[in-house]
Amino acid sequence: MPSSIRSVDVHPQPVLSPPAPVAVFLVVTIEPGGEAAVRDLLAGLAGLVRAVGFPSPDGGLCCVAGVGSTAWDRLFGDPRPQELHPFRELEGSRHRAVSTPGDLLFHIRAARTDLCFALAAEIMKRLRDAVTVQDEVQAFAYFDSRNLLGFVDGTENPVGQAAAEAAVVGAEDPAFRGGSYAIVQKYVHDVDAWEALAVEAQEKVIGRSKLTNIELDVPGSHRDVNTVTGPDGEELEILRGAMPFGRPGHGEFGTYFIAYARTPAIPETMLRKMFLGGPESGPDPILDYSQAVTGTLFFIPSVTFLEAIEDRPVTG
Repeated sequence: MPSSIRSVDVHPQPVLSPPAPVAVFLVVTIEPGGEAAVRDLLAGLAGLVRAVGFPSPDGGLCCVAGVGSTAWDRLFGDPRPQELHPFRELEGSRHRAVSTPGDLLFHIRAARTDLCFALAAEIMKRLRDAVTVQDEVQAFAYFDSRNLLGFVDGTENPVGQAAAEAAVVGAEDPAFRGGSYAIVQKYVHDVDAWEALAVEAQEKVIGRSKLTNIELDVPGSHRDVNTVTGPDGEELEILRGAMPFGRPGHGEFGTYFIAYARTPAIPETMLRKMFLGGPESGPDPILDYSQAVTGTLFFIPSVTFLEAIEDRPVTG
C-alpha cells in the first residue's frame, strides 16, 4: 500500500524512533479553560524537547504527543482525523479491555532517566493548572528486551520504510498526512501465578521459546492471537513500543503497551481477538495472568501540524 508520506512540508513526530532504555508515559485530561495552555504547549513542544536535550546530544531525548477524541474537538474542532474516536471498551466472557479517561498522551524516551524526568517536569510545569494527571508511568528496558514475564518483547516490529508504512498516515487522509494513531494500555501481571507455571507451559501461552525467542506452532497462543492478516493473507503490521514498569515494594509488575498504527483498525482487531476470542481460538491466554487497567486511543499529529497551531482557529 503506497503511503505518500514523504513530503518536504510534512514532518512526523518521532513515532519511528528506535527503542530507548528509559521512557515516561503521561496521560492527562484537560480541565475546563485549560485549552489555551495546552495549545501553547503543543505548539512549542518540539522546541522544548530540543532545549532540554541540547546539553546531552547523545541522550536521544524525544517526545510524542497525542490527542484524544473529545479533546480534539475542544482544541481544534473541524476537520478531524478520519479514524479518531474514543477507545472502544471490550467485554468478553472472561476478560475486559477497559476504557479510561485520557485527553493527552506524552510518550517520552531517552537513554537516561534524568532526561525523561526533566522533560516531563517541564511539560507539567506549563500544564500544572490546565490538566489533571490520570496516569504516569516510568518504564525501563529489562535485560535483553524482555518483559517482566521473562520473554523477549517487540520482536516482530517492522523496520525502515516498512515501519513508516505501518505507522504513519499517508494520502488516505490528506489533511493529516504524517500523523499516526496510538493505542495505549497498562497491564498489571500476576507474577506469582505466572512463575508457578513450568517454562514449557509459559512457552505454550506465549507461543515462543523463552530462552531463544524462537516462534512455536501453538494455535491460540499469545503470538497466534496477535497475528492479523488482510484479505490477501499478508500480515498487517503495527509498531509496538511496550516497556516494563513496576514497583517491587508494592508488588506491582507490569507492561505498558503502546501501539502506533496508520489506522487504529489493525490494533483494534488484535484487541478483539485477544479479549473476545474468534472462531478458531478463545481469548488470549496471557490475559489469565495480565489485567488491562487502562485503555485510551490518541491521534498523533505531525510536527508540522503542531507548529502551525497558532494559525489554526478552533472551528466546528
